[in-house]
Amino acid sequence: MMGERQVVQEALFYEFSLERHVPPGHWVRAIDRFVDLSEIRAHLRPFYSEMGRPSIDPELMIRMLLIGYCFGIRSERRLCEEVHLNLAYRWFCRLGLEGAVPDHSTFSKNRHGRFRESDLLRELFEATVRRCIAEGLVGGEGFAVDASLIKADANKQRSAEASDPVDWNDLARTRRSVREYLDTLDEAAWGAASEAKPKFVSRSDPAAQWTGALKGHAFFAYATNYLIDLDHAVIVDVEASRAIRQAEVGSARTMLDRTQERFGLWPARLAADSAYGSAENLAWLVHERGIEPHIPVFDKSQRSDGTFSRADFTYDHTRDLYTCPGGKELRPRQKAYRTERPLVDGEGMMRYRASKFDCDACSLKPQCSPNMPARKILRSIHEGARDMARDIAETDAYVTSRRERKKVEMLFAHLKRILRLDRLRLRGPNGARDEFHLAAAAQNLRKLAKLRPNRPQISAA
Repeated sequence: MMGERQVVQEALFYEFSLERHVPPGHWVRAIDRFVDLSEIRAHLRPFYSEMGRPSIDPELMIRMLLIGYCFGIRSERRLCEEVHLNLAYRWFCRLGLEGAVPDHSTFSKNRHGRFRESDLLRELFEATVRRCIAEGLVGGEGFAVDASLIKADANKQRSAEASDPVDWNDLARTRRSVREYLDTLDEAAWGAASEAKPKFVSRSDPAAQWTGALKGHAFFAYATNYLIDLDHAVIVDVEASRAIRQAEVGSARTMLDRTQERFGLWPARLAADSAYGSAENLAWLVHERGIEPHIPVFDKSQRSDGTFSRADFTYDHTRDLYTCPGGKELRPRQKAYRTERPLVDGEGMMRYRASKFDCDACSLKPQCSPNMPARKILRSIHEGARDMARDIAETDAYVTSRRERKKVEMLFAHLKRILRLDRLRLRGPNGARDEFHLAAAAQNLRKLAKLRPNRPQISAA
């Protein structure tokens, strides 16, 4: 028997509670336990006027942004719609049924103004790190560092070749991203990271790097740099930079120093890939910071033409010389120059030379230096740190670090596939920083919700 048609009858009074309609196991409840915005008003107070109409509650905007980044809602227009319709999101944002959702343009105005001037999003991220430390999720003994490319909101059709003349000062009058680009030309993570000019420069976002690092079609991108604790893969620092190796290595140093300054964390070991294994960086870790580099050595001395490589020569630390496979010695200088030359060149390399007399009489010369009068070996002034890294690579701890280092790559996969941050919405270095800070804060909050669930209280009988 078919039921009767349902007719909506308007009631005179309603009793409705958001608290009862949000399931106990919902993600917003798990995340809300770790969101503490009690200090946000005091932090932002100097950036608000004492006169005029009351503004939109900054805590409401931050909670809405956290919803967007935690649940992969990339559009702020759509975010406003979702918060308007979703009861769980309203509960998290402390909005009742009658609460008005702010217009999407409010976010842009505050992001480019008060939030950026006060560095609020950086403070929000660091608050999640402090909460992770308080919950015992950060060991502080082993860290890992890596970078991942995120596509910029720029395309080749609106770009210029590096040799094309562009009046950037004229473009800066109307484009915020161009002004930010000009302001960062002297910063180590941006314009000063490398003197090499990219093939193309975007007119809409000139700080984005034209790169083909993913072995596919080239594109404009920024690099998000993560420094994580290896215990539970908590992100202890995040930094935006150009998508080139020099900027990424410099960002790793910045993050290590800042983590010690802000949280008192100083790791005993650092795991990374070979991009961080240059002689200068290894020496900085070992000699200046006392950190064990669990990093593959960036070394191009291996030969593929069948002749002896540098590894076939034995170095004597006491006598400061190399011994070749034929038993002859290579010393720092074998030639006399009319004008005295320094033992170390501008790239920090020393040259160890064999005697031409020894090489001419050696039966191994065709395997050693067939195209040179005598064999020459280059040695970095930081070779001691490189040797330490090579020794660490033979240990079981290194194998463990290499396996644990994959946790940072898993965070990047989560960032792009789950949080949907595979392409930036905001332009300029500051826009990249804002997005990376919010995304890292969201990942830490999800980590807290997963590893520290809210266990139901069991009352005593």
